[in-house]
Order: sequence, then C-alpha cells, then structure tokens
Amino acid sequence: MSTSSNTALIDTLYTHFGKGEVPEVLAMMDPNIIWNEASSSTYSDGNPYTSPEAVLNGVFGRIMGDNEYFLLENIQLTTLGSDKVLAKLNYSGKLKSTGEAYITHVVHEWTIGDGKVKAFQQYIGLGKQ
Repeated sequence: MSTSSNTALIDTLYTHFGKGEVPEVLAMMDPNIIWNEASSSTYSDGNPYTSPEAVLNGVFGRIMGDNEYFLLENIQLTTLGSDKVLAKLNYSGKLKSTGEAYITHVVHEWTIGDGKVKAFQQYIGLGKQ
C-alpha cells in the first residue's frame, strides 16, 4: 500500500470506531496483530494483545464497560515512512465508577502491512501530579 493508502486506512478505522462499528475495526487488523497499550494505561496488563479478539476483550470491551461515553477527538494523522502512521488525538470520556469526565492527550503509532494493521503502540501524556 502507498503511504496515502495507509493514512486512509487509519482514518477509516477511526471513523468506524467513532460510529461504534467495532466489527469493522477488528476486520482491519491482521490476525496476528501486536497491540500495546501505554505502560501507564489500566489496560496495559494484557500487553501485548496478539489477536483482534484479544484487543476486543482486553481493551475495547473494558473501555466501554468503564465509561459512560468514550470519544476520540481532534485526530491528526501523519505518515511515517512506508509502513507507519502516527495519530495525535484526545480521548474524552466519563468514568462510570466516579462520574468524572476527562480529556487525555495520546499518540498512536500504527504499523501497516498488506492492507491490515500489523501493530499498534499507544503513548499517553501524563498531566500534572
């Protein structure tokens, strides 16, 4: 795939996720995907997730269970080389357990091969302590 096709793939993935079309997101993943949540993330306990089903159960399902709402906002995509796309974005959500609303700044590094997502790495910026 060309670099513009890789960027379009990730843009489409975010569009599907934003619409709640999780099966479409999972279909865009390689069966042997290597998915890593940021080490500071609650969901990093299963790193690396090594299949779309593992990502569904270990990450997506838990996010939806933990939040009243969860949105991806202000997505900016940048091509990195021939097989990587970098996404800078915000998560906004509201925790069910506390009712606390939040906004988190994150970076996603996507690796693409043969028209599928081969790898994902999340980076989270920590706020003031």
